[in-house]
Order: sequence, then C-alpha cells, then structure tokens
Amino acid sequence: MYAAMIRDRGRGDLHRYYRVEGGNHVDGLYDTHPNLLRPMLPCFRSASTALESWTAAGQLPTPDATLARTAVGDPAATCPLGN
Repeated sequence: MYAAMIRDRGRGDLHRYYRVEGGNHVDGLYDTHPNLLRPMLPCFRSASTALESWTAAGQLPTPDATLARTAVGDPAATCPLGN
C-alpha cells in the first residue's frame, strides 16, 4: 500500500520497497517462535551496507523485491539480499 501511495504522488522513481518474508519488528520474540518469525535487524544491517555500496559506486539501488526466507545461515545473524 505504501509503495502505491508513493507512485500515486509521482515519486516512484525515488523509492524502493523491500519486503522481508516473515520479518517482524520485535526481534526478541524470535527465540520463542523461530519457525514463524524472522529478526529484522540483520536485514537492516545488510540494507545499510548495500546502500553505502550503491552510493559509493554511483549506482541505483536494485528494484523492489521480497527477500524470501532462506534455509541457509542463521536468520538472527545474517540476511542475504540476493543481489
């Protein structure tokens, strides 16, 4: 819905929307429900690193995407962006 609002205002070219499958905003609940939830902090860190790289190289960010749940790695420590 947010992405549509941005497009409707004619600002879609300045916006990227990345959805984290299973992501939640209460990372502390991950220990209780590891099969249902995915911590967001590792994804925020990966996104910040990617943004720094794109900016330093003068590149545009990757298009909107959904970061699928992966069986590889520890979701409490890593978040591969797939780019």
